[in-house]
Amino acid sequence: MPVITCIDDLKRIYKRRAPRMFYDYAESGSWTEQTFRENVSDFDQIRLRQRVAVDMSGRSTATQMIGQNVAMPVALAPVGLTGMQCADGEIKAARAAEKFGVPFTLSTMSINSIEDVAEATTKPFWFQLYTMKDTDFVSRLIQRAKDAKCSALVITLDLQILGQRHKDLKNGLSAPPKLTPATVANLMTKWRWGIGMLGAKRRHFGNIVGHAEGVTDAANLGAWTAEQFDPTLDWGKIARIKEEWGGPVILKGILDAEDAKMALQVGADAIIVSNHGGRQLDGAISSIKALPSILDAVGDQVEVHLDSGIRSGQDILKAMAMGAKGTYIGRAFVYGLGAMGEQGVSTALEVLHKELDLSMALCGRRRIDELDRSVLMVPEDFAGRWQ
Repeated sequence: MPVITCIDDLKRIYKRRAPRMFYDYAESGSWTEQTFRENVSDFDQIRLRQRVAVDMSGRSTATQMIGQNVAMPVALAPVGLTGMQCADGEIKAARAAEKFGVPFTLSTMSINSIEDVAEATTKPFWFQLYTMKDTDFVSRLIQRAKDAKCSALVITLDLQILGQRHKDLKNGLSAPPKLTPATVANLMTKWRWGIGMLGAKRRHFGNIVGHAEGVTDAANLGAWTAEQFDPTLDWGKIARIKEEWGGPVILKGILDAEDAKMALQVGADAIIVSNHGGRQLDGAISSIKALPSILDAVGDQVEVHLDSGIRSGQDILKAMAMGAKGTYIGRAFVYGLGAMGEQGVSTALEVLHKELDLSMALCGRRRIDELDRSVLMVPEDFAGRWQ
């Protein structure tokens, strides 16, 4: 068993074990990947303020996100195709999150279905919704999430149209993988992954195949998906979905202060400052740089969470000290999942928790609610002076 001390250790193992197309799917952004890179590098501009001779005993990272108790201010973000990174990936990630005490968010574009995850877990999870043109399908999807006792609906707003990711196009990304000569050659070197997939519960999009009209197998799934993302999504539709859901709603993909204000008007319980991990609008500002202006716009009128770029417990600390009330990890848990399955996700959470806990202590803080800008040293022009 390798000694895992940081998320990058898991990433190196993941790269060896996952098929190239699925590794590239996770570890890439759109177009030039500028935003993908800056989501991570912009955290490096923020420094921590060390304090000494402070009582560091009795520390706790426990807090709440949308009123739910969490062991640390982290949720597993919705990631499509998770069940292709590792057999039954969504189930394994959800179990690890449940054991650790943090929320798991199931993607609409998951391999394991809502029902699969509900059957394999004992506590409610969150469900992420992509709005589709087929409104009947969307309504049935919402009802399925209700029936599974999902405790929050996360509506993704920044994927009305699909950003171009060069690697996915070049790899011919699909679930299950199309068996081209290049794909077969790569899969032959990933025997551990292949053996696991032979026993997987599903190898296609479990929330869609058999549920959407005319989608009965992988052969007709691609055409349906390409046509279904709803370019007409607006705030009126978001309000109607919120009403139909009837429970806590989190709006994901907010990167502009004016959009944050609109999210307030439709009654969001929380918003997620996110640029889809740099996979949609390349050249958009990083999430951590967008956070201050959004907090200025909405104050404490709505919970503000942050997604995109978090790779360490120190990143979590920085986001919380900047004013966020929660964070999300996507790639960080996928690295663990692809490296070592459920145990890898647990290890990723343990690594992040240890980094967060020790860094809090060295900053002279014992509880999450004690984190504020006074523990940070932020460049004067960090958010940028944009014309």
